[in-house]
Amino acid sequence: MDEAARQTLDRTFVECSAIGFQAVLTTVLAAACYLLWQRSRGAHFLTWTFAWAVYVARLACMSTFLVERNQFWLFLHQTFTFISALLLLAAALQATRGFVLRLWHAALVPISILAAWITIYDVQSMMVAGITSIVLLAAVTIGTGVVFWQARARLASRAAPVLAWTFVLWGVHHLDYPLLRRFGASVLYGVFADVLFLFAIGLGMLFIVLGDESRKLATRTVQLEDLTRLLLRAQEDERKRIARELHDEAGQVLTAVKIELDLDGRTDSGALVGRALAQVRDLSNLLRPSVLDDLGLGAALKALADDFSARTRIGSALDLQGAARRLAPDLEVVIYRVIQEALTNIARHAQASMATVRLVINDQRAILTVEDNGRGLAHAPGQDSRAHLGWLGMRERVTAVGGTLRIESGSGGGVRIRAEIPVGAGA
Repeated sequence: MDEAARQTLDRTFVECSAIGFQAVLTTVLAAACYLLWQRSRGAHFLTWTFAWAVYVARLACMSTFLVERNQFWLFLHQTFTFISALLLLAAALQATRGFVLRLWHAALVPISILAAWITIYDVQSMMVAGITSIVLLAAVTIGTGVVFWQARARLASRAAPVLAWTFVLWGVHHLDYPLLRRFGASVLYGVFADVLFLFAIGLGMLFIVLGDESRKLATRTVQLEDLTRLLLRAQEDERKRIARELHDEAGQVLTAVKIELDLDGRTDSGALVGRALAQVRDLSNLLRPSVLDDLGLGAALKALADDFSARTRIGSALDLQGAARRLAPDLEVVIYRVIQEALTNIARHAQASMATVRLVINDQRAILTVEDNGRGLAHAPGQDSRAHLGWLGMRERVTAVGGTLRIESGSGGGVRIRAEIPVGAGA
């Protein structure tokens, strides 16, 4: 074997190896698209699967042509090139405009075969045939990029610009076949560029998936926030109704029975009924304190702190600034419930001797802080699920009205709960 033949064989081996690497990468891309389609990511991923599978067949034909130099493999290469380009364009239209493939679109396959036959076998000039097919391929590829660029606002992710520029540059790259290279030469350059474009397209597809997931998560988050808001409102309405019924119905009946027992001289029985009446009123007050609706947040918090100290023997300090103004009813309920739950957690879990409640309300926000001198965070929610649920409930209430809540170690070694709630210009 002479030196020229050996160099040609070596070059063919290197070029086929490079094309084989590109085929492996493209196969991985096709498999990823198929898996994404199976997970109901969209019909465009199935179309991409077929497009990349046909592209792998195109690469196989190119490798075979480099070895055998038979025009039949070049004809198949041209056919698969046209079909893969059309499939990529169809996938772009599906992803961006809701395009639906119809049965009649299959007619483009024999048209592609006919076009490849004409360019390879009927056109006498290989240069003319090559330029014709390359211009058509570049036009379809650039058109795919234009489709993605026009859809960048609808996709609302980095996928559209990445895919748009990749397909446009890939289409421009196709034009260098007749302009910069002799027929069959410098395949390595083209493979290297194609691999870069395939990586970029894979990145763009990843962005599409991430964008879809981000939109779904945002939608789900909004739905959950709305559901939480509705549940909390329904819970408060139910508490208010039950509290009113306990106060008006059961309370009035027990009061009447106590009066009759006292008039009959049955003081012991009257005392028992009196204790039951007090328990009913306490339960009604816990469900929905009437003072919150009648006298406002400040008076309700003072009553809450007094009742907390009386029931638990834990000292309480209340610092209210701006609490005399009336807020929106929903906001007053949120502030009251957060402080109520915080004090309940202190009584149940903190082993504290003192609780401090501070509330500052200005024109923009309400800042509330509840702090104790108990065991602290080291013994908190991870070891007591009830405390953890209580904190979750407070956080849900605060975030439902656009506020923030932090739970941290207090200055005295206990736990500090701090919430900031926007209140607007006032009510």
